[in-house]
Amino acid sequence: MSKFRGIILEGYSNAGKTSVLKSLKKLQACDDAERSVVILSEHYSQILHKVDGELKWLGREEHLQLLTERVMMLKKLNDWSREIGQSERSKGLFFILERFHLNHRVAFSHTILDEIKQLEVELFEMGARCALLTVSPENIEQRVSSRNPNEWVGKPEEEMKMACDLLLEQQQEYRNQAVNSIIPTIEINTDKKDWESYAKQVYFLN
Repeated sequence: MSKFRGIILEGYSNAGKTSVLKSLKKLQACDDAERSVVILSEHYSQILHKVDGELKWLGREEHLQLLTERVMMLKKLNDWSREIGQSERSKGLFFILERFHLNHRVAFSHTILDEIKQLEVELFEMGARCALLTVSPENIEQRVSSRNPNEWVGKPEEEMKMACDLLLEQQQEYRNQAVNSIIPTIEINTDKKDWESYAKQVYFLN
């Protein structure tokens, strides 16, 4: 019988999700046993989208529907692979998702619905494991400024402090929400930017 296996990368914008995702792709490409692969970056699941050049923030129900559609898509693909006998020569469908259930929980932490909990149950049954990427407080400022250096030129220190404080608050909220989720989660500190090492930790989660 075909089995699901999946990884969910979570964390705030400067934690290193994109870098780890790139390393995961390279690592997965060397694994001959995994033949059916679906990788969805944050553009397919995040709350903030750019539509016709304008930013659009999805509401709680809209985002929940988006996540549900992505999970249903993965299930249908896995069902199809079983129907055509793909399971006879592969471990089943392997997926990587970026910014998914924890992103939803953090954004709508005051109004958590049973629907997101049910979606997490489905993801758990699909073999999903989560990696929460974090950065130490003393390295937050460097990580923020390195992403868009020109954006911070000439800005007051107080503005940078506010941005760092906000990210630290978000990081702690991610931790809090991970504890409340059924999906097994490990926290990986990315201070050393050793993306290949982090990818291996994530890839071999079980």
